[in-house]
Amino acid sequence: MRIGFVVNDLKTEESDFTTTQLAMTAANHGHEIWYINVGDFALRPDDHTWAHARTLPPERHRSYEVFLQRIRSNAALCQEIDLQDLDVLMLRNDPSQDILKRPWARMASINFGRLAKRLGVLVLNDPDGLSQSLTKLYMQYFPEEIRPRTLITRHKDEARDFIASQGGYAILKPLSGSGGHNVFLVRPHDTPNINQMLEAVSSEGYVIVQEFLADAIHGDTRLFLMNGEPLRVKGKYCAIHRQRRTGDADIRSNITAGAVAHRATITDEMLHLASQVKPRLIQDGLFFVGLDIVGNKIMEINTQSPGGTHSAQKLEDAPFALEIIKAIEQKLALKKTSGSSMDNANLATCSFDKKAQ
Repeated sequence: MRIGFVVNDLKTEESDFTTTQLAMTAANHGHEIWYINVGDFALRPDDHTWAHARTLPPERHRSYEVFLQRIRSNAALCQEIDLQDLDVLMLRNDPSQDILKRPWARMASINFGRLAKRLGVLVLNDPDGLSQSLTKLYMQYFPEEIRPRTLITRHKDEARDFIASQGGYAILKPLSGSGGHNVFLVRPHDTPNINQMLEAVSSEGYVIVQEFLADAIHGDTRLFLMNGEPLRVKGKYCAIHRQRRTGDADIRSNITAGAVAHRATITDEMLHLASQVKPRLIQDGLFFVGLDIVGNKIMEINTQSPGGTHSAQKLEDAPFALEIIKAIEQKLALKKTSGSSMDNANLATCSFDKKAQ
């Protein structure tokens, strides 16, 4: 298959990113991969959507670092491609990274992904589903019992009242954000600094004021779902437990904020949480997502470009990336046999009977 990977900017990609892992795995599995920067699309007068893209000659890759270096180097073939000639387009850019400096880029892959979908390309995750889940407001579409108590506002008095009602403890974070950027833990002795915290977060828009879960001091678990189900290979779950470093006062469990990935223990309670979100994820065509779980609550559902499978694969010694690529192959095979009878969202999240893992 010919598969395109949309990223914010190839220059800022890292060797341990999930996108790098998926692209190299697909290439090693005999597929033609193309990297597309979110600013490199064009809609031409012929109504076709084109992109400036980069690929590598067919070869076996053994190192993510070398693979990424080569796709950036003169070894790569740079070419304009008609998206109609792709079989799959994976929207792997993170819109929250472009909020401040490149606001024009925030919806670009979703909008051009819709055009690609119209041309018959399988787009993952479904761009309409991604549009609905663009901010953390998406959590409010799920059952109240599986998510922390949350206030979303730009009014500081309202935020302070909510924090007071929680005994002086709360989490502050921007409605649109990722990687732990501008996330604050408020404690009773922080009262004099609340205005400064709110100013910092509200500078980016609406503020999430969220119930603080005591279990968060032990980190969180990111559990990956594919086709609405926990991704599992040979009985091993694709998941990581993210723990802040010993002695670190920073509450954030994001790897990009310095947290460390450990093997995760997946409990029946976590699997129940996953089952609660499955119907909506299927409805919205969200093929691959990550749930951030603390205790018995889901803190966030990462739909735009969930990362961490690189760590999960190393910790569990299981080929999760290959399982994802195989699932995409199955979808394309079904697409060929079903013709146009399945829309993109249904095809994006359809699953297949398989032997017990």
